[in-house]
Amino acid sequence: MLVLVLGFLFAALTLSTFSASPAHADEIGTDQYDYVLAGNVQFDGEPIDGVLISVKGDGFESEVKTGVDGKWKIGVPDKGTYTVSLDEQTLPKGVIVAKGGSSIEAEFGLTKVKSVNFFLGEGTRTTVSFFDQFLNRLVNGLNFGLLLALAAIGLSLIFGTTGLSNFAHAEMITFGALMTFAFSVPLGLPIWLAIIIAVILSGGLGFGLDAALWKPLRKKGVGLIPLMIVSIGLSLSLRYIYQFFVGGETKQLPGSGMADLQFGPVRLSPIDMASMGISIVVLLAVSYFLLRTRIGKATRAVSDNPSLASASGIDVDRVIRIVWILGGSLAGLSGVLWAYFRPGVSWDMGFQILLLVFAATTLGGLGTAFGALIGSIIVGLFVELSTLWLPSDLKYVGALVVLILVLLFRPQGILGRKERIG
Repeated sequence: MLVLVLGFLFAALTLSTFSASPAHADEIGTDQYDYVLAGNVQFDGEPIDGVLISVKGDGFESEVKTGVDGKWKIGVPDKGTYTVSLDEQTLPKGVIVAKGGSSIEAEFGLTKVKSVNFFLGEGTRTTVSFFDQFLNRLVNGLNFGLLLALAAIGLSLIFGTTGLSNFAHAEMITFGALMTFAFSVPLGLPIWLAIIIAVILSGGLGFGLDAALWKPLRKKGVGLIPLMIVSIGLSLSLRYIYQFFVGGETKQLPGSGMADLQFGPVRLSPIDMASMGISIVVLLAVSYFLLRTRIGKATRAVSDNPSLASASGIDVDRVIRIVWILGGSLAGLSGVLWAYFRPGVSWDMGFQILLLVFAATTLGGLGTAFGALIGSIIVGLFVELSTLWLPSDLKYVGALVVLILVLLFRPQGILGRKERIG
């Protein structure tokens, strides 16, 4: 059922993407957003066709190619600061960006249109080898996969112990980032303390949702399909509550935008290294919890067979309550790391990766925490590495295609058991 729902959502996303496609290849998002970045790529007075221009900032990312007249336009959601980059590999042979660099910081003034132009000249380009690009994308994919794993393991544990496909997990991800921003920027607390408070509050959110909503519904014997529909409604409600209180703008956490450090061909920021380190430590701690502690063993027993676990003397309700606290805490931490990876905090940031979290959970095997970890790493690596061949707008689609292909040959997922399916 979860796979069918994912397929339906994927089809809906695809349909909406195609319906919103611009009429011209050299214009992206101009009919969707009010603010527009525009430019004209010329050399010696002649327009250059097919030059790749990318825009990134405030959690937004898009790219477009210049038309035959050398012009391009990209619509952006907010009046913020964006990095506009020109891919020199798409320039004609012997033409380079002569001055100012191939990346320009663009900030809107009083108008809704910002012109960005690059100064071109003759010269020899310094190219980055495919191997160096591969290594960079590989490390970025590992970083992305690790933060996905934090959210996917919580989602998988909740599904394993309750059978619930919790679509509101996206808002639990967003909650962690929003709380970190609230305590670090308006209240001025150190970022490390704000993160700890946000993770604790995220665990509290998980506990509160279970105590106030999911446990009473379970006691009433509500079926899994109605529970899933309730989770969709809860997701929509929380998302727009977030938007009401924090607005639609993307906000940056302290430390975002640190300069990258060079490690051979690999470029990493201090935030990236801290993110991967934190993810690995937390994942090891969760593994120890599941494999070595009594509560962890009880959690795995409830995931395997709740009725047998209850007959064996395990307090199933207590285990489920602990799982919701753990799942909420992991989702909140994942949201913080996702806010640095994007970068930026926004009201719908959790929803942006919800399908990938579900894909990782399903790929690894429903209800298996270690399967969710493996599935997340695969999805994260594929998303980043696919940009070597696919446009960046299609990188999430490729990960879902991999999910479909794997499930065709192994319907229960990589580490899933056949009795969990159907």
